[in-house]
Amino acid sequence: MHTGYKVIDAMTRKPYTASPTDTVRRIAVMMRDKGIGSVLLKDGEELVGIVTEWDLVRRGMAQSLDADKTPASKVMTAAEELATADPGMDVFKALNMMRERDIRHLPVIDEGKLVGFITLKDILKLQPQLFELIAEKYDIRESDRKPISKQPGSAGNCELCHNYSEKLKEVRSVTVCPDCVQNVEE
Repeated sequence: MHTGYKVIDAMTRKPYTASPTDTVRRIAVMMRDKGIGSVLLKDGEELVGIVTEWDLVRRGMAQSLDADKTPASKVMTAAEELATADPGMDVFKALNMMRERDIRHLPVIDEGKLVGFITLKDILKLQPQLFELIAEKYDIRESDRKPISKQPGSAGNCELCHNYSEKLKEVRSVTVCPDCVQNVEE
């Protein structure tokens, strides 16, 4: 599938960056203050890695690292391990790459240089109809942890509020919890 939109159409041209020697706390504060989920790490002009929220939790906090003393390089995903996008790549191809690797961010590299950054959110803003492709993966991945049965009279997740209920009901072809019945009947 081709959308007609290229990565260059959706990417951030000036992504947030930091040094691999910056502390984990500085990276976390930057993410919080800027409302972002990742920071690219550069040494001069060279991309050396990325720190994501996932990295902070699983490689930092869960390992009891001292956020004030630990350099970002200790929790980053190194550049050699990163999937990257080309500015001329179709956003659908970039989305599939993210989906296959279970990631939400791609540095954009052109002729060996970092020229931008594209996120799942950037792609979905540009092509919201691609949301179903992503939702399908997460529904499948999460199904073993969450009751997903939506048969009336059974337990499962409400189709409106997505909360778990032991008493689902079908109203106007929508399986809902008792709290949402009124919303469908109106």
